Amino acid sequence: MSNISKTKSIAFVILIGGRSHRFGSDKGLFQFLGKPLIQYQIEVLSQYKHDIFIVSYSQDQIQKYVENLDYRMITAFILDERELIQDINIRAPMIGMYSAFKELNKLEYESAFFLSCDMPLIKSEIINLLLNQSKGHDCCIPIWKNQYIEPLFAIYPVKKGFQRTKNSLRSKRFKLLNLLDNNWKIKYISIENEIQPLDKKLLTFTNINKPDDIEKLMHVY
Repeated sequence: MSNISKTKSIAFVILIGGRSHRFGSDKGLFQFLGKPLIQYQIEVLSQYKHDIFIVSYSQDQIQKYVENLDYRMITAFILDERELIQDINIRAPMIGMYSAFKELNKLEYESAFFLSCDMPLIKSEIINLLLNQSKGHDCCIPIWKNQYIEPLFAIYPVKKGFQRTKNSLRSKRFKLLNLLDNNWKIKYISIENEIQPLDKKLLTFTNINKPDDIEKLMHVY
């Protein structure tokens, strides 16, 4: 599970540490048509020559994923770093991102493509779009016409992201918008104008938040 490749330009990072309060169980491991939801993401990401990391909040969670996934497709698991936030009741994507940035910085990756495990229907056409559009930019993020962004399906710079997440955690600012720096060269990708022509039903942004969403997934998959 620690087969680090020689390609260090970018790594895929899947966050699995959410509480899943509304869903009621670990979303990534929910069995959908015979496979854990996260396996659908991993199978798409494994088409690329980039390493795949999964960020978890506990060793117990990692063990459950090892037991239920084809972990040969995964480069390594990264455990949440609690050095800046000792309160175990605080669970936030910012902690997972900081943990990933810290590890990827050590491993000398340049960029990280972050994904949340509750978006199982990601499409390779959209991943290709972000990978291509990110060239020459620090950051590449999909944006809706109402200006809402998708920070957990986006590409970030590792070194700069590590510093930003570290500063955010130290000041207890957990909103992902705090990650973005005005000095970064950010490429925003219009979801309606650039992404939807490649993904008509916008399946890539289908979120699984409640048990009812699984039924909706059945109709679109």
